[in-house]
Amino acid sequence: MKLRNVVTVDAAREVDAVSMRQSVFIVDDDPSIRTSLSRLLREHGFAATLFESANALRDHGHFDEAICIVLDINLDGVSGIDLRRKLAETGVEVPVIYITGTDSAANRTAAIASGCVAYLAKPFSAQSLIESVTRASAAA
Repeated sequence: MKLRNVVTVDAAREVDAVSMRQSVFIVDDDPSIRTSLSRLLREHGFAATLFESANALRDHGHFDEAICIVLDINLDGVSGIDLRRKLAETGVEVPVIYITGTDSAANRTAAIASGCVAYLAKPFSAQSLIESVTRASAAA
């Protein structure tokens, strides 16, 4: 009987954790990119939380609220790929969509190896971002 109650409580917590995922976290050092991605996501029914740096994202925390993280690979001296790895090492398992203005085979390979939902080279289509976020949302 107690075991059944524990399972029920854990299941309720899991449902609560999933329902708390309400926002797409966008991390890019370019304010115009953050603003345009936020507008696009809102037009498609997603809320967005914006971060100008890796430190701003880490300081914010609340990763349980994120549907996914849209993460620039080149963040003002910090690698988005390294940030993803460091987050994973601390137990943060939020899906990541990489965006980059410096597409290369090395970046693609490193991004995929670090684990990501999508890798989008700028300029990318609105549809490719929305499809990636929708896929991440469905998996959350």
